Amino acid sequence: MRPVTETRAPPLSIGELSRLTGVHIETIRYYERVKMLPAPPRTTGGRRTYGAKHRRTLGFIRRARDLGFSLDQIRALLDLDGSGRASCAEVREIASHHLASVRAELADLARLEAVLSETIGQCTGDVTPICPVLDILDAERGA
Repeated sequence: MRPVTETRAPPLSIGELSRLTGVHIETIRYYERVKMLPAPPRTTGGRRTYGAKHRRTLGFIRRARDLGFSLDQIRALLDLDGSGRASCAEVREIASHHLASVRAELADLARLEAVLSETIGQCTGDVTPICPVLDILDAERGA
């Protein structure tokens, strides 16, 4: 991510930042508390004011969360980018670990799909005391 310099655009309130990025206000405050989003300057009245860099960082965090990256992974990516020394090898390492997790989750979902498909296929739809779908959901009945 290329560095962003603050522009002369008027500062954004937390509500405006939330609306523009689609990130809830409480989530923005959380990202500030955990030091993923830099603390914004405040007005004399104590209100937070955000700039282009905050908006871009928050957009980066949101997109990374949408892609399933953990907060620790995102923090590492932000640290690499913020230093001006982002190593493609380091970024690749983080993304590769995430890809392995995604592939494992996909394999788990494929197994789940097969079990559910088979179980639903056994369901006759009749009124009966034996229901294959309920059986796999009820640990005591399925044991």
